[in-house]
Amino acid sequence: MPEMPEVQGLADFLRTKLIPDDAPPAVISDVEVLSFSVLKTAEVPLDALTDGPVTGVERRGKFLIITAGGVHLVIHLAKAGWLRWSDALKPGRLRPGKGRMALRVRFAPDPDGNEPGFDLTEAGTKKSLAVYLVRDLAEVPGIAQLGPEAFDVDYETFAGLVASHRAQIKGLLRDQSVIAGIGNAYSDEILHAAHLSPFANAAKLKPEEVQRLYQAMRAVLESAMANASGRPAVELKDSKRRAMQVHARTGEPCPVCGDTVREVSFADSSLQYCPTCQTNGKLLADRRMSKLLK
Repeated sequence: MPEMPEVQGLADFLRTKLIPDDAPPAVISDVEVLSFSVLKTAEVPLDALTDGPVTGVERRGKFLIITAGGVHLVIHLAKAGWLRWSDALKPGRLRPGKGRMALRVRFAPDPDGNEPGFDLTEAGTKKSLAVYLVRDLAEVPGIAQLGPEAFDVDYETFAGLVASHRAQIKGLLRDQSVIAGIGNAYSDEILHAAHLSPFANAAKLKPEEVQRLYQAMRAVLESAMANASGRPAVELKDSKRRAMQVHARTGEPCPVCGDTVREVSFADSSLQYCPTCQTNGKLLADRRMSKLLK
């Protein structure tokens, strides 16, 4: 799932394409909905996006927001969605179908006659990618419920959030209403860097553990943001994978201590951790238990 660093990378990349410093801003010429389940709103017509040039490209949490014609095209890539940019799309509209294509956005031709644009795609059979077209961002439920951005939370506020939640710390980091932008991958990486078990009870963490967690959160996200900065959209996913220490590296040696990275599987997701770095060498239970195996 694309998280804060990758979505910020996409926003930065699209901004250079759609609002360049040396040319007029791009104008949306057409929007093709290729999977009818992807569009979650109906009040604002799609052609409202063609009423004016692109005036903004930004990120909020894990949402990508493109503003044009006075309305906001809000994209949540969910678990398996992605954005694919093309400097020259092929002419002609596509037929809606059951493949990976969910939505295509075309922009007015460039001086060479090429039509730039992007496609939203989604792998797998479970379709969760969501697109909203709204005049007010508060109309998007996911945005209205977001907590503060990770980089906007100071230590005192963070410590208060942790102390007030009795949930497992892994779940707390992923809770978008508490801190926006962190998902499954970076919560694994943050907990590994902080030397904390993902099953640890947030409210029972010691002050020094909370301090390590806060520092790890900032360090991991800052590194990931730097890694994503300036990369074209096509490179962002691979660069994220290469930078992971434990996430999606089950069975590989931990780069810190050499122990084998382990996994806990759930119904629709999994987490990875290093026993030596995070759980004093003990293996975590499967999804049916929340205690350490004895």
